Amino acid sequence: MELDIQFFAENKVEFGLSNVHYAPYTMTDGEPVFETPIPIPGAVTLTGDPLGESTSFYADNMIYYVTKSNQGYDATLSIATIPQQFAIDALGEEFDEVDGVINEVADSQGKPFALLFQFEGDVKATRHVLYNCTANRPSINGNTKTDSTEITPNELTLTASPIEIGGKLMVKTKTTSTTTADIYNNWFKTVYKKTVVAGA
Repeated sequence: MELDIQFFAENKVEFGLSNVHYAPYTMTDGEPVFETPIPIPGAVTLTGDPLGESTSFYADNMIYYVTKSNQGYDATLSIATIPQQFAIDALGEEFDEVDGVINEVADSQGKPFALLFQFEGDVKATRHVLYNCTANRPSINGNTKTDSTEITPNELTLTASPIEIGGKLMVKTKTTSTTTADIYNNWFKTVYKKTVVAGA
């Protein structure tokens, strides 16, 4: 039986951010229970800087052992505009249904959430999930209109921290060239978590 080499081919390059979603969660019995992912349209860029440090132990006149800590990422997401529902869920803003306004209240707290997204590739898009994100209030930006209209993206600064899922401290998961079609196709419908079979 011949294998489909194309199916197992890996991307040589990645480009193009799209399909950004967020999924708030609540903790139940020590595990996050994620809501259905909600799209964030208008994605421009996403950058993430690793958090953590490495510590070297010296012996025998050399570096004998190196230990590293993974504390997640400091990330910045640039989007066309911040969706109202995201502001309510993730930033803790409050919607006044009577007056139809949305209020930023000093002591309100947003929900943590998973952030899902994909980068295009020359073979197939790679899909990612950061499991435990919190968002900081964005800056207020605006420019006067001149003879041309300049659109400035909104920047959200995020912290993606480890969270325990299935007995492991998880930070991020992404698809590969061998990810099953069922998992890949449902990536933005439900937050992927490894199914642990009892006794396995």
